[in-house]
Amino acid sequence: MRILWQQEYCSQKIFTFDGVRVQFYDDMFDHCFFESVNRQEKDKSVLSLNRLEKMLWIKDTLQDPDAIFKKGWDNGRKEYFEDRRVAIVKGNYVVIIRFIGLLKARFVTAYVKEDIENIMNAPDFEKSEKYFGK
Repeated sequence: MRILWQQEYCSQKIFTFDGVRVQFYDDMFDHCFFESVNRQEKDKSVLSLNRLEKMLWIKDTLQDPDAIFKKGWDNGRKEYFEDRRVAIVKGNYVVIIRFIGLLKARFVTAYVKEDIENIMNAPDFEKSEKYFGK
């Protein structure tokens, strides 16, 4: 599966439906496809077959203009990020990217979220001049 990750994401130029280039790196695999046995410890010790089987959904989600777009939540500061876009498709599949420049972003993570209400209640993501230009 790491080879598929490398071939489909790390070796390709991936663009969102609205022209943002999203960068992927080999070391993001573990963060995205391993889960914690204990949510409190956040140990990421178990390979998630559920996440792996949806690996190709990431690109599809980024390229879906009909996805729901919300701002990401900063749990440490208890406020919304201006540079995070959360895309939601299929009711509860979530892909998060972090903007790093004009039409440039990095992949953060992707997962199925059973209780999606808190994300759906977040403010809508708004395109800023800083990341999208005029």
